[in-house]
Amino acid sequence: MSDSRLSQLSKAAELYGTSSFDNYAQIRSVAEKIRDSLCAYLDSDKQCVFLVPPQGPFQAQNYRSMAYSVSGKGFLPLEPISFGLAINISGEGDYMRLVLTCRKEGEKMFIQIEDSTSFEIGLPVENTALKRFNEKIYLHVLHWFTDRVRQYDEGEYGSSDIGFDIMRIDQ
Repeated sequence: MSDSRLSQLSKAAELYGTSSFDNYAQIRSVAEKIRDSLCAYLDSDKQCVFLVPPQGPFQAQNYRSMAYSVSGKGFLPLEPISFGLAINISGEGDYMRLVLTCRKEGEKMFIQIEDSTSFEIGLPVENTALKRFNEKIYLHVLHWFTDRVRQYDEGEYGSSDIGFDIMRIDQ
């Protein structure tokens, strides 16, 4: 005897739920590895990178599940997930939020930095891939500052691009 339509819907919804949780868990694991390895890459002596929400106000702290774009939704959607990295840029209380969006595809994770190109990391994540990705993030942020200074020096700094969120956070 065949399953009822309701039974088929139930099985499909259960598979969706399992897949969406797997997607979230793998992206969260990669995000935490990026946070930890980037912090060690920039300065191994102190915590200088935090997982923060991709939008809205933030403090220099890890937001756990609230750091992800799927936080607060009534159900866990099966979609690419964004999160913010608050990166200390001064050695003091100045942080820049960099938004990353992750999309799992088979045994690969594609990570997009802001609106730039994607970076591919194999799963499970290897330290060599993290080192290459950390260098990409570092150069992305460094070039953001140096490009703006160059544009200022050349008199071309009046663009209307949004850029990054930079905040002074009292600690």
